Amino acid sequence: MNYTENYRGIKIDVQSVHLDISDAVQQEIRSSIDKLSKFTPDINGVDIYFKTEGQGASAENLVGFRVYVPGPDAFAEVKGENWVPMLKEAVDKLIRQLQKNK
Repeated sequence: MNYTENYRGIKIDVQSVHLDISDAVQQEIRSSIDKLSKFTPDINGVDIYFKTEGQGASAENLVGFRVYVPGPDAFAEVKGENWVPMLKEAVDKLIRQLQKNK
């Protein structure tokens, strides 16, 4: 499932390999954008990808989150089990990068 959305003037591009993104995860993506916008008003776009690596009991979920801002882009990648907590962890990493690059 891939989709693109324009949220508050920010282009969001979501890619997921063989996965469907639930409404709760889509809402968390929007909340993440709101949270990141508090730290920089200059977000041009966001790319997020969701992927599951491996099979069966050894399968591991992966979220990649790139924020396009003037200067160096911010990027975070998180592995875990549940999408929403993984998104929150990625946002925390991105906030630290955005604060460092100010």
